[in-house]
Amino acid sequence: MIEQQTTNSILMVSPASFDYNEQTAANNFYQKLDKSFSGHAGQQQAMRQFEDFVNKLCASGITVHVIDDLAEPVTPDAVFPNNWISFHEDGRVVFYPMYAKNRRPERRDDIPEYLRDKGYHFREKVDLSFFEKDEIFLEGTGSMVLDRENRIAYAAYSPRTHKRALEEFCRRFNYRPMAFHALQPVEKSREAIYHTNVMMYVGKRFSFICLDAIDDPNEKESVIDSLSSSGKEIVPLAETQLLDFAGNMLEVKDGNGRPVTVMSSAAYHSLSREQRAKIEQYSPIVHSDLSVIETLGGGSARCMMAEIFLPQDAGHE
Repeated sequence: MIEQQTTNSILMVSPASFDYNEQTAANNFYQKLDKSFSGHAGQQQAMRQFEDFVNKLCASGITVHVIDDLAEPVTPDAVFPNNWISFHEDGRVVFYPMYAKNRRPERRDDIPEYLRDKGYHFREKVDLSFFEKDEIFLEGTGSMVLDRENRIAYAAYSPRTHKRALEEFCRRFNYRPMAFHALQPVEKSREAIYHTNVMMYVGKRFSFICLDAIDDPNEKESVIDSLSSSGKEIVPLAETQLLDFAGNMLEVKDGNGRPVTVMSSAAYHSLSREQRAKIEQYSPIVHSDLSVIETLGGGSARCMMAEIFLPQDAGHE
């Protein structure tokens, strides 16, 4: 079965306790502790940015299912659901092993059931969280950028993306792993980029990717060959653009099945005129200010959207 690359339906989680997470900051070098909007002030500002983002998506014809975060237990990163759950066309839902212990309570069985009540066909939960006992992690479509049509899982190794868990996902879902190392400058060294979806995205036609982050020439060539041979036009990103989350974009569909490319305003403004034109020849761009979420949380637009590919009964929304 050839899967769709893009969907019209996404799941988002409205934050209840958004804040800087010290546990994730151990290897997410995009997080910044800005005390001017941390704590309650940060939560309020993050909520405003979340609501503005949802409104823009809905105005663009994208179906958005918003779930409220629970007040207890406190989960400061609940606004990033794509790290712990993914939804697939065959009716399976995957729960993933998470690096930070205070992110593991984000996994909620009521969310697939909520979607079932909305007319989606949820037939099986694939729970990979057992890997956590061995300190092995795979944080969903943060760790993997999926070329669903060509069954390729691009994955940059990091403390949150382990080979064994990647291979287990690929075995169960019939994907070919395309693993590599992606690095970013941190002070005087180069460290692993915490999630693959920060440095690349794959849509139906394009892949925006920071090839300069792949230091190993053989790995770089393998990634280029894989993207090219699967029909994707490669649009390079500079390492400096990653700091504005230019790699953290997602292609979705509006209510008429037309493509829409979603990103943050910081990402949009970091793109060159030529890069924007490349996208706009194919789809409109929707962008929104996510500066508080990006600064404290170290994640952006793509991280906030869990794509729903589950089959759905006609007439449901």
